[in-house]
Amino acid sequence: MEVLYRSTRGAKEAVTASQAILQGLAHDGGLFVPTEIPQLACDLRTLAGMNYRELAYEVMRLFLTDFTEEELKACIAGAYDEKFDTEEIAPLVKVGGAWHLELFHGATIAFKDMALSILPHLMTTAAKKNQIKNEIVILTATSGDTGKAALAGFADVPGTRIIVFYPKDGVSPIQEKQMVTQKGDNTLVVGIHGNFDDAQNGVKAIFGDEALAKELDAAGFQFSSANSINIGRLVPQVVYYVYAYVQLLARGEIADGEEINVVVPTGNFGNILAAYYAKLMGLPIAKLVCASNENKVLYDFFRTGEYDRNRPFILTSSPSMDILISSNLERLIYRIAGADAGKDTELMAELSKNGKYTITSAMRGQLQDFCGYFASEPESAATIRGAYEEDGYVMDPHTSVAACAYRKYKEETGDARTTVIASTASPYKFTRSVMEAIDAEKYGKMGDFELVDELQALSGTKIPNAIEEIRSAPVRHKTVCEVQEMEQTVKNFLGIR
Repeated sequence: MEVLYRSTRGAKEAVTASQAILQGLAHDGGLFVPTEIPQLACDLRTLAGMNYRELAYEVMRLFLTDFTEEELKACIAGAYDEKFDTEEIAPLVKVGGAWHLELFHGATIAFKDMALSILPHLMTTAAKKNQIKNEIVILTATSGDTGKAALAGFADVPGTRIIVFYPKDGVSPIQEKQMVTQKGDNTLVVGIHGNFDDAQNGVKAIFGDEALAKELDAAGFQFSSANSINIGRLVPQVVYYVYAYVQLLARGEIADGEEINVVVPTGNFGNILAAYYAKLMGLPIAKLVCASNENKVLYDFFRTGEYDRNRPFILTSSPSMDILISSNLERLIYRIAGADAGKDTELMAELSKNGKYTITSAMRGQLQDFCGYFASEPESAATIRGAYEEDGYVMDPHTSVAACAYRKYKEETGDARTTVIASTASPYKFTRSVMEAIDAEKYGKMGDFELVDELQALSGTKIPNAIEEIRSAPVRHKTVCEVQEMEQTVKNFLGIR
């Protein structure tokens, strides 16, 4: 069965998976969605006998149908290799009554590695398949983790350049250091005066500028995206939810066909959408718990049916979730509107104009698989401290938001199903927040890298290479600009005047 992709905003032409990956964002500003969700082709017991690379092929081949077996297996082999510090790629660890799916064992110690390790391979393969002669310019906004993972993936990849915009004062010190020390002659990192939504809106505006696209084409360039708006990011994320389920099955923790719950700390909505796609493929998932921090726009949406970004933007200890415009939610909106591109376009126009929209009661009825919970900053810190004191396990602030949300969900519903929590980043990426949550008085005055050493002593875990290599790495990227200067910054980097 061939799976094609259409825009959520109604462009009639369907494109192949490789074309959707190359474009990133549809020409009409919409997001590419599969014309249908394929069903898992193997039974769960068979999948349970596979390693991560084998399972990745079985899932991804169903979505990326214009890639040959040889092409896709080569992409997978190039992605899930020694860059990961564990053969399992995504291990499951039991903590406090739930299973933590550790998605941070890749090169940049965040879950973005799971997809951004393979995206450069998918994109360069797609370029060859489609006889693309232009140099591909990856343009990405980041709230902290996507940037470094994308930079690491695309650095020095022939035929590509990558430009990452991040909020100058809106990421952790270690997140920033990871980005601004990035090597690679084809890389540019730019801090903007603004928040993540400003960066994301700026990138979308550049993508939507037809005159600029023609100017780039004349100079031998074309844009694509490494954000989760790219379907090439979303499809690899489906894999690890299937992997988590079949690993629980292989260990005898669940019966074949038994439903589980999944809890995901959520900002741009891509990670939880991947879990939803896994459910639609036939994976036995009961509830999808959307966990928010104090920027709880998604919590309010699932509680009321109104999406409203007109609220203060709060900088929290979980910066990758400091987002008020969750781009991937559009894919869900399109689906619950019955694949009605007109309705989706109408709601997105309302969001752009008024900063909010309200879905219909019929659409709300399609959201029974989801529920929303949030954690305040004190609750998140208490969850980190509690997990350490009770289980000797140290988690990062994004995972603690999810763990807190799960506790609230369980207390409110009494639902005792086996639950998987997406553990999205290493605690080493957020050492200050983590260590101050455990003991603010003891660790509050230490430097960031002193805290790294303290965390190693505390947790008994090895300091990741991603942290060791930036201790003394020189800063290579010092560009800072205003939001309105983003386009010119891109042109300067590409040598277009």
